[in-house]
Amino acid sequence: MKAVVYRSARHLEVQRRAPEPPGPDQLRIAVAYTGICGTDLHVYHGDMDARVGPPAVIGHEMSGRVAEVGEGVTGYAVGQPVTVMPTRFCGRCAACRRGNAHVCHAMDFLGVDSPGAMQSSWTVPADLVVPLPDDLPLDRAALVEPVAVAVHDVRRGRVTDADQVVVVGGGPIGVLVATVARHRGARVLLVEPDPFRRSVAAGIGIDAVDPADTDVVALVDERTDGAGADVAFEVSGSAAGVGTAVDVLTTRGRLVMVAIHPQPRPVNLHRVFWRELELLGARLYQREDMVEAVRLVASGVVPAGQLISRVVPVEAAASAFTALEEGGGVLKVLLDWREADR
Repeated sequence: MKAVVYRSARHLEVQRRAPEPPGPDQLRIAVAYTGICGTDLHVYHGDMDARVGPPAVIGHEMSGRVAEVGEGVTGYAVGQPVTVMPTRFCGRCAACRRGNAHVCHAMDFLGVDSPGAMQSSWTVPADLVVPLPDDLPLDRAALVEPVAVAVHDVRRGRVTDADQVVVVGGGPIGVLVATVARHRGARVLLVEPDPFRRSVAAGIGIDAVDPADTDVVALVDERTDGAGADVAFEVSGSAAGVGTAVDVLTTRGRLVMVAIHPQPRPVNLHRVFWRELELLGARLYQREDMVEAVRLVASGVVPAGQLISRVVPVEAAASAFTALEEGGGVLKVLLDWREADR
C-alpha cells in the first residue's frame, strides 16, 4: 500500500508500507478518495506538530470500500461503500459524561492524533464507519465529512426558514454551510473576497458578494428592513471576518464561530451587550450529523460534484497542498487512491 506521510512543515513524502490487518472490532478499508481540508493545511504548515507527531499519515475526509472485516464485526461486507467519522472519544471526561462526546476533552481525531485517511489501506474501529448508498459515486462521497461539519454548524445556529443568514468566508466549509442553511429554507448571503470561490457559489445558486466593493452591513440592513441578520457564521478565520459577522446581526442574533482562529481576535463586545447577541462555538459533529450529511450528498441537495475542483493522483499530493495554500482557482481537491498500489 501507499501513504502520504507528513515529515515536517511543508514536507510530504509518499511511502510504501505494509497494510495493517484488522483486529477484533475493526475494518480495513480500501480508500478510494481523500479530501484535503483546512485542518490538513494547518498540519502541513507545521502548526500542529505537538499533536501530530511527525512522521504521520494525515487526512480524515474520505470514501472507500470495505476490504477486510475483523473478528466480531457484523453488518459490513467486503466491497461495501463506506466513509469514516474520524472522532474517537474517551467516554470518561466531563464532556463525554454530559453527552457531548463530539467535543471530548481527550479526543483522538484520526488524521491528527492517530493515523489518518491519506493511505490506500486504512484500518479503523468499526464503530466509526458510516455506510454509504451503493449508487453514491465515491468521489462525491468523500465530501460527507465536511458536509457533516456544515450540518452541525447550522444545527448549532438553530437556523429556520424564517432566518436571514450571513456566511462570512466562502471556502469549502463556508459554501457547505450556506448550502445546508438554504436547504433549511433560510435566505442566505455569502461574503467572500476570492472571485473563483464566489463563482462556484453562484454556480450552485448561492448569492455571494465581495466585501471589498460591497457594504455588507448596509446590504443586509436593506434586505431586512434595517433589522439585520438572524444568524451569522464566521468561517473566514480573519479579524475582518469576525467584525463583519458581529456587525450584521440583529437584536438577539446568533453568531456561530466555525473557523479555527490561530490567535485571539478583538470582538466588539459592546455590540454583543447592546443587541444581546449569542456567541456559539461549533467544533465537530455527532453521528446524526454524519447520517444527515450522507443523505444530503446522496440526494443531490449538496451538489458535491460541482464543488470538486481537482482530482489528482497520490504522487501529486504535495502540489495539491501548494495549490490550496495559494488559493487561486481551487475549492475542494481530492487525492485518488484507486490505482495507487499498482
